[in-house]
This record gives sequence, C-alpha cells and structure tokens, in this order.
Amino acid sequence: MKIIKAESAGFCFGVKRAVDTVYEEIEKGGRIYTYGEIIHNDEVVRDLEEKGVKVIRNEEELRAINEGTVIIRSHGVPREIYEILEKKENVKTVDATCPFVLKIHKTVSEESEKGREIIIIGDKDHPEVVGIISFSGSAVSCIRSEAEADSYVDSTGRSKCIVAQTTFNLRKFNNIVEILNKKCYDVHTVNTICNATEQRQTEALEIASLADAMIVIGGRHSSNTRKLYEICSERCADTRFIQTVDDLDIDSLKDVNCVGITAGASTPNYIIEEVQKHVRGTDF
Repeated sequence: MKIIKAESAGFCFGVKRAVDTVYEEIEKGGRIYTYGEIIHNDEVVRDLEEKGVKVIRNEEELRAINEGTVIIRSHGVPREIYEILEKKENVKTVDATCPFVLKIHKTVSEESEKGREIIIIGDKDHPEVVGIISFSGSAVSCIRSEAEADSYVDSTGRSKCIVAQTTFNLRKFNNIVEILNKKCYDVHTVNTICNATEQRQTEALEIASLADAMIVIGGRHSSNTRKLYEICSERCADTRFIQTVDDLDIDSLKDVNCVGITAGASTPNYIIEEVQKHVRGTDF
C-alpha cells in the first residue's frame, strides 16, 4: 500500500502558538482558565483539563472569576469579553488569538469606521466569526454558501467590505465574491483566509486526486477539518473523517492501493503519526 501524507498536516502557526501559551502558563503555576476551548480538538482540551486548566463557557462564568489567569482562545473573542477582563484587577489576561484573526478584527473595525458595511464569508455561529462581528461599527452580513450569496439583497446600496473566516474554503470564497460583486456597489474585498489554510486545502486536493482512500484527521468541531473533508470528498469518494486512530476501520482499507492522509490545523502531530503508523504497519 502506498501512503501519501500531507506535509502541511497538523498544527498551524496560530494553533501551535496558542497551545504553547497555555502550557507555558501552566509551568508558571496558579489557576489557569481559557475562554472557550483553546482549540477545537478534544484530545488537547482533555489533556489541559487533566493539568488543571478550566474552560470558561460564557460571560456569566467569566464574571464570577476574580483571580488567576484567563487565556483567550486562538479563535478570538468578542470585544465585550475584552472589556469584562479589563475591569478585573486581580485577573491576568493572556491573548492567544491567532494573529491572522486579530488582523481581521483590525480590518473590520477600520473599514466600518469608513462607513462600509461588512460582509463576512463564513459560519455566523463559529467562535471566530462571532468575535469578528463584534468589531464592526456598521451593519454585518454573514454568508457561508453560494446559495446564500445568490439570495443576498443589497438593501442599502452602500459600499461593502468583504472578509472571510480564516479557515474558509478558498474556492467557495472566490465563487461567493464573484456573485456579490455583481450584486453590490463599490465592493472592497480582503482575502483573509490564512496562508496555512490555502496551502493545506491545495495540498489535500492534490493528494485526494491521487488516492483511492483519503483519511482526514481532526476534531469533530473543527471548522477547518470539515472544510478539508469537503474538499477531499470532491476528488476521492472514499474519504473518512476521524478524530483518532481508534475511529479508523483499518480492515476496510485492505483492498486499497493508495491512501492519502491529511489533518486539520488543530490536530497534534502524535495523532497523525499514530494513524500513519497504524496504516503502514497493517499486514493484510
């Protein structure tokens, strides 16, 4: 069996930075919290919880905290969360928001101040997008599909600024932008899909085109992993979405000649290696 593993699989810069930040704070001691799960990976979150890190789920829980360190997750948080933290004198705040996400916050804030309406191409319920919305001082629309773009109505005729969730499907982003350009007046588009996402998606597409079966590894709640699964499924009918090696039905690969492996940006390397070794070491 031939195995092709994506070179870009695993932690991206922003995720590695966020996870490393939490472990560094653990070494310093004291009570540690993250606002939301630091990344969308159950294995990583479970390990941090075993080391005493508590996950804050909402504003109410945050308001009840009066000491310790609160780490802001890689996806970022709404402006209101920063404001709550700023008022807590005995709480240390460590911002582990991905720099690419912070750049979108800045873009949305500046463009809305110019009077532009904001269009975010992404999932309105995703933590990253929820945070981005809060930095706009003008109206915001969220669009996640070509169908939603087709049904979008520009009711104001004002100029628009289009940004994207950092992990959005690049091909879909370009298609949606093309549709919106025909509907809206004076559109300023900023492609905020991060470079790591573009590279990961491009490589996954190439491998899926060659593989008889494709394995996509990542957390069930990981947006970028779901996008990889969608992309690979377009080229490889036998595409599997797993979280760990335990989810892999290895016997179903016995007649496969070429297996492709990729993983989301929040998948630890040890999980990828376990899957690769399991597939490579299987004697049918």
